[in-house]
Amino acid sequence: MPDAILSVLAAAAPSTTSILLASMGGLINRQGGIVNIGLEPMMLVGAFAAVIVSAQTGNPFLGLLAATASGALLGLVFSWSITRLGANEIVAGLGLNLLVLGFFGYLLPTVFKIEGTYLPPGLVGLPRVNIPLVGQIPGLGPIVSGHDVVTYLSWLSVPLASLFLYRTPLGIQLRATGANEEAARAAGVPTLRLRDFSTLLAGAFAGLAGAQLSLGVVTLFNKTMTGGRGFIALAAFYFGDARPGLTALGAVIFGVFEAAGFRLGSSGIPSQLVQMLPYLVVVISLTLVAVRRERRLRQRGRAAAASLRTAVVR
Repeated sequence: MPDAILSVLAAAAPSTTSILLASMGGLINRQGGIVNIGLEPMMLVGAFAAVIVSAQTGNPFLGLLAATASGALLGLVFSWSITRLGANEIVAGLGLNLLVLGFFGYLLPTVFKIEGTYLPPGLVGLPRVNIPLVGQIPGLGPIVSGHDVVTYLSWLSVPLASLFLYRTPLGIQLRATGANEEAARAAGVPTLRLRDFSTLLAGAFAGLAGAQLSLGVVTLFNKTMTGGRGFIALAAFYFGDARPGLTALGAVIFGVFEAAGFRLGSSGIPSQLVQMLPYLVVVISLTLVAVRRERRLRQRGRAAAASLRTAVVR
């Protein structure tokens, strides 16, 4: 049993990476006042760009840069449709999902003459990073060592996101924009540019997350390879109330259950039940978040009522 748990935890590290990166970008966007449900197509575009550039250059790190840039560009276009053209963010996000899926559904068979998986010659995946000494520690070694560089960057993104949002003037202005856009604008904060910047960051994070899937987890591209991880990332930052630490916890929980699902799938359990597991965890988690929020509102209401009664008596 302990060996099974350790193997799940070791597999959870790469499974968590894409969710964690996308959720960090999504929470920064959410703090700026935009709910980004376009993380999934931004991940898919990043995954494709990484495969193309890595295959053409033989350098997976250039593929990471291309994925980050393409995700950021798509995020900026998505943001402009909301901040400049006045599109509804939910409708724009759904439209972006359908557009990107349709684009790859047309591109792969038409241009590359394939229907499913694209595996170009010369494609190079990300190398594994083995941490000296740590990798030899029983139990702990496989969990923290032997992963691709993007996995370690995803862990680093949590304190960096927190530092940016709560310790820099730009992050404080961004949170003010999300809390009350009119008041922030009256104070001289460039709210539209900040929202565009936050969506650009979200796209960059999502593009990098997609590259980790196509160059780190596997070394290929498939138009369904994101598998709903962008929406799971959305659930993660709602679970964490758009706070880096709690959001990271949510991403880890979802990543662990995804890894557990893979292991259960190899033990004879029907694949349909295994595929349901991560999404079932998402539904349960969001339900618990809603219950917690409702209790908090009730407590505040009772406290306000008690204060009012005290004031009336006096």
